[in-house]
Amino acid sequence: MSSRSAPDAETLPVETETRRSLISRPSVSDRVFRSVAFTAGLITVAIMLAVGVFLSFRASDALGVAGLSFLTEQDWAPESQTFGIAAVLFGTITIALIAMCVAVPLAVGTALLISEVAQGRLRATLVTLVDLMAAVPSVVFGLWGVFFLQANVIPVARWISTYFDWIPFFRVQDATGHALTEASAFTSSALIAGIVVGLMVVPTQTSVMREAFSQAPIGEREAAFALGSTRWGMIGAVVLPFGRGGIIGGTMLGLGRALGETIAVYMIISPIFTINWEVLKTGTNSVSALIALRYGESSSFGLSALMAAGLVLFLITLVINFTASSIVARSRSGAESN
Repeated sequence: MSSRSAPDAETLPVETETRRSLISRPSVSDRVFRSVAFTAGLITVAIMLAVGVFLSFRASDALGVAGLSFLTEQDWAPESQTFGIAAVLFGTITIALIAMCVAVPLAVGTALLISEVAQGRLRATLVTLVDLMAAVPSVVFGLWGVFFLQANVIPVARWISTYFDWIPFFRVQDATGHALTEASAFTSSALIAGIVVGLMVVPTQTSVMREAFSQAPIGEREAAFALGSTRWGMIGAVVLPFGRGGIIGGTMLGLGRALGETIAVYMIISPIFTINWEVLKTGTNSVSALIALRYGESSSFGLSALMAAGLVLFLITLVINFTASSIVARSRSGAESN
């Protein structure tokens, strides 16, 4: 054996422990992307604020004259200092609500068809067709509504007014209270405009709902099937509750689009400046159609009044879109499924 003794432990070099930093250092590409995204978002917010400030500044003269009566007056005669958006705002909301009654069932059904029934190439084809529908210009929808849909809706509207006239909204009467049956009483109505606008917002609503439905958890889907559920039972128990936020968000996004639609509504309606509760009867109006109709012939004060109407529509649409975005962002997986 060697007589060499083992080295003393105190003479051994001591290894120092180094802690690994948990702070990540983003790469150059990440920093560039973050800066570009932040700048784009900031520019978008700045543009929206600039639009609001511009409309407020241009509408100050008209709002200073009209005051709160701007929201309650039905007539539109800025030259005589008598003007308001009560009638056009009522028509705007009426058309938008009719559009939602048409669009929401179609959007929900189409989204379920794409996400739950269609497979493979059929699903891709349907997604493409829905996306292409969103790219169709508004004027095309307007022409289709005027020259095709209107003639086919008149018999339906006449039938509804005949058998459901006990509902005030479905009555079509003259000033003396007698029922109207001629075709001219049913043209250019809020119903026709609402149907056209509803078909225009279907692609937007379908896209939001389809994304929400497709993200329903696989585990809960398979559990529903394992318990003996049918496909439609699984959809009712899992997919629809999970996609409730997408349904509400898509509906409100479509509502914001319907409130601001201009060209198609302008081509279809017969503008009036009185509140028309009979949605099947000729005559209605909307804020966007009013601006398109009177912009070219208005004086400087009339333009200020139109800017005030646009400001009200801008604020309403902004609130609806922000609310919809908040609802979509807060929809979570499995939180509301049964």
